[in-house]
Amino acid sequence: MTEPAEAAASTFNAGLGRDIATRFPASGLEYVANPQYADEDTFVVNSGSVLEVARELKKHYPFLMDVCAVDYPDRADRFDVVYHYADHINKRRLRVKAKIGDGGSLPSVTSAYRSANWFEREAFDMFGVRFDGHPNLRRILCHEDFVGHPLRKDYPADRNQSLVTPMDHTFAKDRARMQAEEEDHLSDRVWINIGPAHPSTHGTLRFMAVLSGETIEKVDVEIGYLHRCFEKMCESHDYNQIIPYTDRLNYCSAPINNHAWCRTIEKMLGVEVPPRAQVMRMIIDEFSRIIDHFVCISTNALDLGGMTNFWLGFRPREKVYDLFEKLCGARLTVSLARVGGMGFDLPAGWVEQALKTIGDIEKAHHELDVLLTKNRIFVRRMVGVASIDQERAINWGLTGPCLRATGAAVDTRVWDPYYLYDQIDFDIPVGERGDSYDRYMVRMEEIRQSCRILKQLLPNIPAGPISVDDPTICLPRKQDVYGNIEGLMNQFMLVIHGVKPKAGEIYRAHEGGNGELGFYVVSDGSGRPYRVKCRPPCFAIFQAFPEMVVGGQIADAVAALGTINIIAGELDR
Repeated sequence: MTEPAEAAASTFNAGLGRDIATRFPASGLEYVANPQYADEDTFVVNSGSVLEVARELKKHYPFLMDVCAVDYPDRADRFDVVYHYADHINKRRLRVKAKIGDGGSLPSVTSAYRSANWFEREAFDMFGVRFDGHPNLRRILCHEDFVGHPLRKDYPADRNQSLVTPMDHTFAKDRARMQAEEEDHLSDRVWINIGPAHPSTHGTLRFMAVLSGETIEKVDVEIGYLHRCFEKMCESHDYNQIIPYTDRLNYCSAPINNHAWCRTIEKMLGVEVPPRAQVMRMIIDEFSRIIDHFVCISTNALDLGGMTNFWLGFRPREKVYDLFEKLCGARLTVSLARVGGMGFDLPAGWVEQALKTIGDIEKAHHELDVLLTKNRIFVRRMVGVASIDQERAINWGLTGPCLRATGAAVDTRVWDPYYLYDQIDFDIPVGERGDSYDRYMVRMEEIRQSCRILKQLLPNIPAGPISVDDPTICLPRKQDVYGNIEGLMNQFMLVIHGVKPKAGEIYRAHEGGNGELGFYVVSDGSGRPYRVKCRPPCFAIFQAFPEMVVGGQIADAVAALGTINIIAGELDR
């Protein structure tokens, strides 16, 4: 946000806080301004008032981006429950916090924001926080046999618990639960379990479909087969050691995760990386966005039987991986960034190779366009399938291509710009129907726009350093480490203790391949984060999937699943 926009947002939030506090005195609303960042302004409210506050905020903040909890075991009111709101039209963000004790509860806000559904379930699963009035408050990441709540501070990180209940019993429990939710018990319906051992669910997803003939009447989705405990691991590692873990969130565009994480910590440290590092990150982000979209489009076509399209999309992906390998030695999970800058500078000949790679991308894109865009079978499988309108998409918390396919030109690079995106000429492609075909078309056009961005950036990479000149943030030069005691001590302190942001909390968003990728970080002033919450775009998108496919057929659900591009590592972390 620009400075005038920051000031306007703070003024608005202060006035809104006064208005809500006056209208709802029982809320005990306290407005806490952030003097440095208006998007970190906070409303602190009584736990019993979060729903009425949410209903008021809905008039001004259409998005509820995330709901999470933070554990303070030495406090009487043990948990902070934290809500992140956003207004993309007026370029504003707001945080709302409420405190509750162990065993306490607070109202669910799902009646105001449907996006809260899975986020509240996650807070219940990870912390034991209960949400009264939630339509289906049960575990979502841990299995049903799990005992305890793993993100509580008193839960040991190495206490693993195996699922001992047979999977067929799990299916039977799902069926019994879903039947109990229906008045007619769906007695004359056909029940089909799909996944995780199904090609389109990639070994990690599962959903139970209830069919009337060939039409889907109800779907229940289960995730959690790839849970890596990312947020728990963050609490025992320093900020730079977390970068390789972020690679494995959306592994189809790993560097974007690196940059999103580093930008969040840099915001907490109050630093901006040098211009050369900013442009390098933008270039790598756009190449990553391209290959992410190629993977989505190609595997989606493969799920529908189009093998040739798979090879056409993966060939330029390998060319981009060649660029990554030349830059850092790794291909898929690259750990390219560092807090405060980049881990590697561009080697000789890299820019020329990158420009050539854009040509390869455009050639493959054209071939995919010819094979798919007007292909009669592909079009009939995609047009009108799994549609969602703009209002419902925003209510569910959809972002990225899935939201833009509904006609909403919402892109974090534009409405909450970072690096040099507000100085670059590119368009935000949008659809009209919000169906599977529009999601495909938006991604195809975004590949073109990313190539357009790259062509502007690559010939104009600024000279200069790739990291901030601060020995408490970035490693010193090797000649300093070997040549003087100050350099040696700076190296030692940074490696042993890591960077140490001041105590506080930060949320920062980044435009990932699937939408808004956000990190909420709480620092206690040490070299390790006290709490990390990742806001993965897939998580919000996938919870809307059952509503999107009801009324279609099983084949439509397979086609739609490919277009929303669920990445399992990002979905359940």
